[in-house]
Amino acid sequence: MRTALTDALTQLPDALQRVVSDWITNTHFGATFSPEQVAQMEAESDLSGAALRLTLLPIAAAYAVTPISTFNVGAIVRGEDGTLYLGANIEFTGVQLGQTIHAEQCAIAHAWTKGATRLTDITINYSPCGHCRQFMNELNGAESLTIQLPKTDPKPLHAYLPDSFGPADLGVESRLLTDAPHQLPTDDIDIPLLKAAADAANRSHAPYSGNYSGVAVETSDGAVFSGMYAENAAFNPSLPPLQVALIATNMAGYHWDDIRSVALAEMTNSTVSHLTDTQATLDAMDPDIPFVYSTLST
Repeated sequence: MRTALTDALTQLPDALQRVVSDWITNTHFGATFSPEQVAQMEAESDLSGAALRLTLLPIAAAYAVTPISTFNVGAIVRGEDGTLYLGANIEFTGVQLGQTIHAEQCAIAHAWTKGATRLTDITINYSPCGHCRQFMNELNGAESLTIQLPKTDPKPLHAYLPDSFGPADLGVESRLLTDAPHQLPTDDIDIPLLKAAADAANRSHAPYSGNYSGVAVETSDGAVFSGMYAENAAFNPSLPPLQVALIATNMAGYHWDDIRSVALAEMTNSTVSHLTDTQATLDAMDPDIPFVYSTLST
């Protein structure tokens, strides 16, 4: 278990520590709390709703990877069924800062990779930057998403993002988390990791460029984590598929030196491409990581 998680446990009230310690120290802990676990934490800690989520933020922030800023941010999103998904900011040395993952993006993408289709609220230990407010505006249910910060009353997203610009301004009806599969042919791909990347591309959100794309990461013990491209109406806050796959890898407790190979699949002849940035980020992490690339067509 990460040392940061052990340290974060000590920041929780004693009653809450007793409840969560066995879950968090389990090697299979996936940085999520089920509705049943949430109910148990509420019953035994006398904390409920937003108060509980705010108290759990140190656990989320323990997943931060911040070699540049050393400034750890934690976020927790709640799915419509009550599941809590943790997230934290992730930075990469040796590449431009635009490759950074914000905590809000991390928690949202984490929920997405685990099948969430609608989020009711997000709890963060620092006020979301404009980049993240715009990213959240792409979500299914953005109009009712609630933001909870320490020592601040909960507010809807659009209180933080008035007169917002979003998908509807570009004539787009689809929303992040709810895209239908894109029906890309993947059955004839004979490299398993590349097929996992192509399957992720089928779930991606790319209504502006049409570059349906996905990445699959394989770890040294054979685990595979997939990530889907998440475009944004404002373009710049878009989250590349490598980042989403690395979020899934990080939130499962793996480190970058556990990565054995990576695959990227994206559309043929698209107006945008993830190839160069994916290669650059992987080279900065470890230039010896094997990388497989393929294009897809409808």
